Amino acid sequence: MKAPITRAALGIAALVAIAILANWLVSLTPAGNRGADFTGNKIHTLSDGTKSILGELDTKVVIRYYASRNADYLPGQLKLHIRRVDDLLKEYSNLAGGKVRIEHINPEPDTDAEDSANLDGIRPFDNEGSLYLGLAISALDKKVVLPFLNPNEETMLEYQISKAIAEVTTPVKPVIGIMSAFDLAGMPAMMPGQQPQQPWVIYQQLQQSFDLRDLGMTPEKIDPNEIKVLFLFHPAEISKEAEYLVDQYLLNGGTVVACLDAFSVAAQMLGGQPNPMTGQPGGAPTTSTLPTLLSAWGLEFVSDRVLADPVHATMLGGDRKGIAVLSLPQSAMPQKDNIITKAIDSITLYLPGAFKRTGGGGVAMNSLVRSSTGAGFVDSFKASRLDPSIDTSLKAEGTAFDLITHLSGNFKTAFPDGKPKVEEESEAAPDEEQKDDEEKPKDESLKEAAKPGNVFLIADIDAFYDRFAYNVQNFGGMQMATPMNGNASLLFNLLDQAVGSKYLIGTRSRAATRRPFTVVQEMEAEFEKKVGGKIEEFQAKQREAQDRLQELQSQKAQGSELFLSPEQEAEINKLREQQVEYSRLIREQQKELRRDKDKLAGNITLLNVAAMPALVILAGFGLFLKRRSSTRAR
Repeated sequence: MKAPITRAALGIAALVAIAILANWLVSLTPAGNRGADFTGNKIHTLSDGTKSILGELDTKVVIRYYASRNADYLPGQLKLHIRRVDDLLKEYSNLAGGKVRIEHINPEPDTDAEDSANLDGIRPFDNEGSLYLGLAISALDKKVVLPFLNPNEETMLEYQISKAIAEVTTPVKPVIGIMSAFDLAGMPAMMPGQQPQQPWVIYQQLQQSFDLRDLGMTPEKIDPNEIKVLFLFHPAEISKEAEYLVDQYLLNGGTVVACLDAFSVAAQMLGGQPNPMTGQPGGAPTTSTLPTLLSAWGLEFVSDRVLADPVHATMLGGDRKGIAVLSLPQSAMPQKDNIITKAIDSITLYLPGAFKRTGGGGVAMNSLVRSSTGAGFVDSFKASRLDPSIDTSLKAEGTAFDLITHLSGNFKTAFPDGKPKVEEESEAAPDEEQKDDEEKPKDESLKEAAKPGNVFLIADIDAFYDRFAYNVQNFGGMQMATPMNGNASLLFNLLDQAVGSKYLIGTRSRAATRRPFTVVQEMEAEFEKKVGGKIEEFQAKQREAQDRLQELQSQKAQGSELFLSPEQEAEINKLREQQVEYSRLIREQQKELRRDKDKLAGNITLLNVAAMPALVILAGFGLFLKRRSSTRAR
């Protein structure tokens, strides 16, 4: 009896060993690492952009992957994240066809692996200085370091790796010229003991992909052969001479990306105390526009007020509703197939202006992000203070406004008379002007486009300010910036397209974004529209009554006898009745709103709980009837 049992046990053990060995061998092949991805947005599948980058590699890329795997106190979240990085890098290696080599390194204390991590700029992220998780990606003599792969940035992991591979395999970075009223690159301390101004996070990230050139607000020239993209970031108080240079750059086939603002919160925060004479902050002005250029392009930028949109309002801390802080989902992005916006779930704009089309620009206009038709303009100062009165005083204009738009084609000059004269020249004496005219060289400025140009316009700059675009934290002595929304992703998508790259766009579409309940917000906006006017009327009557009562009390304080006439008593009673009536009306409307919300929630619950099981039952019953009919036919 023992021999058959022994043979059976050995046979089972052999089968288990064969299964394990076969599974291991298959896992080493590309076929063994493939699978079906049924998740939304295909979050476990490399994007087409990454596949294109890997498919066009003409040099070998080495990825040194530093991960502390043997630590006893490694957090569970980090262990899961390491597995995700393992799987992702394995996909990169398989798709690259031998052009990407992964070197797995476990940097333990006092080892060569730890020295290698330090040489590559990978630093420990724990207080004890023994935990590592980072990448050093190199090709030829170029290297990009990802010092810490933050688990909170898992949705950005593919983008970070693909961008690094693209950077080390691209010989020259595209040049972006920057004109801004801000010091985006930061500033050193002006005096001992003062903290230096750190560079903006968005500026630091741009530096990783592009060669940034600070042109200042008064450049002498802008060469389209050198500057791939001209980035106007809050060009406050731009001069006509500078606008003329932008105009000529565009007519020579350049690409302009302009971020303007109606009321910049960043300018307020960075400018310190406002000037008591002007009310403006001590730093950059809060408003920026391109007055001459926009008019020639067939647009007007509303910058004296900010745009409020109840449909896309944002709920802020303390349950405060910011109807001029706009959370704009995919439904606000009309071009569903545009590579700039198609993978962005939502963006958030803070007290933006808006673009109105005036016509006559002669170029194509494509709106990338728009408001709802319930939007309207409100006072900038009240909106910045989240004044609740703007909720009821908002007057919708019945049209959707452009917030981000793209102009393309053969532009015409905004300066038909040529280069504008500076003030010194315009104040010259008549005889000097005649002499200057004789010696002045012939006007060689372009009046029409020599090549097609492109202009991207964004109606807000606060969307890219550190406080509103990122969660910035110090992690183990290093500054970590995690995107709060899709704002930075959208700007990078836009700049990637502007400089001619078509591969990195899709890889950053997985940025963490907020998905507001737009249906509920539309219901709330309709409620505000219904009762807003009556609330305003009640508040006005209330103020009148208060003023009248204060007047009567003042008379009584002066010693005069206070007798109310029948007319005055009737007026007060009428105001009290109105107060009760309006309070009742508001309560009824609020109850109706709550009933509508509860009905919506009930319908969603019914769909989740009952609809899917019902569909499965109906499908099974249909399959049963089909089989039964085919059985009878036999």
